[in-house]
Amino acid sequence: MRVLRDLAAWLRDTKVAGVLVGGVAVSLLGRPRTTRDVDVLVLIEEQQWQSFLEAGARFGFHARRPDCLAFARKARVLLVRHEETAIDVDIVLGLLPFEREIVDRGCWKDIAGVSVPLPTAEDLIIMKVVAQRPRDWDDIVSIVEACPDLDRDHILANVAAVAEALETPALLARIKRVLAGTSERGVTPFE
Repeated sequence: MRVLRDLAAWLRDTKVAGVLVGGVAVSLLGRPRTTRDVDVLVLIEEQQWQSFLEAGARFGFHARRPDCLAFARKARVLLVRHEETAIDVDIVLGLLPFEREIVDRGCWKDIAGVSVPLPTAEDLIIMKVVAQRPRDWDDIVSIVEACPDLDRDHILANVAAVAEALETPALLARIKRVLAGTSERGVTPFE
C-alpha cells in the first residue's frame, strides 16, 4: 500500500487528475489478483511532463530509463519505479476524449486507510475490452461478478463504438455474453 499512498500523494501535490487502471484497479473493483506493477491513467499536458516527473522524486518515484521523456513522447507512458518498494509504475498519459471521460467519472475511495483514485467499474471494463488480451477478459468477468449493479447500457454503448471503430463486431458479442453471465474465463474475444 506504500506505493499507492505515495502515488496518490504525488497526484494530489501536483494537482494531476488520474485514476488507477490495470491489475491493481481490477483487484480493488473485482477480485484480487496478482500483478507486478501499478498502472495509472493521468491527464497532463506534454509541457508539464518534466516538472511532474521531477516532483515524483519527492515521493520516491524515479524514471526507469534515461530516455523516459523521449519514450513517453512515442508511447505516451512514463515509466517510473517507486524506490522504497521497487514496484514499477506505468503512467499512461491520457489524450483521447474517452480517457478524459474515464478520469472525470472516477472518484477517490478509501482502501485500507489509503485514499486512491479509481475509475468506475464500467469504465475499467471498457478499457479492458479495448485491450483485448485474454487476461483482460478474465478481469472483465471478475469485475462483472463483483459488481452486480453495473450500468450495462453505458458499457454496451461504448463497446459498440469501439467494436465499430476497430471493425471487430465480435467484441460487442463477447461483452454481451459476459454481461449475461454466459461467458467462461479464458475464452478469447473472437470465440
